[in-house]
Amino acid sequence: MTVVLAGVGADTTNVGTLAPLYDDGRFEYVPIPEKTRETTETATVGSWALRYDDRTAADLTTRIDPQPIGDGESAVTGAALESWPLHRDPNFAALTYGEHRERYVSRLRTLEDGDVVGFYAGLRRPDGGRAHRYLIGYFTVGTVDVITPETPREECERILEAHAGNAHAKRARGGTLYREEKTVALVAGREPGGLFERDPIRISDYYVKAGNERAQYYLREEVREAWRIVEGGDNMTFKPAYRCDLSGPAFVDRVGRPGTRAGLESGSDGCG
Repeated sequence: MTVVLAGVGADTTNVGTLAPLYDDGRFEYVPIPEKTRETTETATVGSWALRYDDRTAADLTTRIDPQPIGDGESAVTGAALESWPLHRDPNFAALTYGEHRERYVSRLRTLEDGDVVGFYAGLRRPDGGRAHRYLIGYFTVGTVDVITPETPREECERILEAHAGNAHAKRARGGTLYREEKTVALVAGREPGGLFERDPIRISDYYVKAGNERAQYYLREEVREAWRIVEGGDNMTFKPAYRCDLSGPAFVDRVGRPGTRAGLESGSDGCG
């Protein structure tokens, strides 16, 4: 049994900002923008309400960069920004997650019933202090399906129907993935799991490492040891996919259950 940690959520490369982490430990989760308007997803940048604020995701930024649109232009602004759909992945309401990044697919496709996939994102304090990577939630794995470029159309349609709540299924057309040249892993989750209500667990440090000229984000050593992370490396700059040599139930015991988890205020950070 194992745990995979995946980097998700809006960041400076696609939304130009990070979701906020408030002083009382509450935080926001904002999905990345979709790469295309051709999706059945109804949530948009302008309609995505923040959980603990009266603003929307559109209020956090003035431009998004969902994809190269053509002629060197990539930014979406103004009214087009507000109506742009979100790539809601992971979908914590439906407990579903999908990925086509190769280094992620290779980890996700090995997951089995009872394993866990955890999600970390970049968050920033309102005072503009140093941002960090935080574990914001997880869910227990039920099943994993994989679609490759060689998967027969009928099989692809069956898998997409089984994962209808997933963002990759929502932007598929006629049983064909939006990125049909990619292999996609689709994870159906179950409880325990969900998005934390508050007190995300910081998993990064920021410092200059020997041999480098400037500071970068690195995995916290306390997290590596407590969660027995054995694959993924130290450098967190490009959101690596981590594998933990830890069972799903053991991971849940360490980090707690969403809604009841002790965290920042009690001094527990899931590493004890």
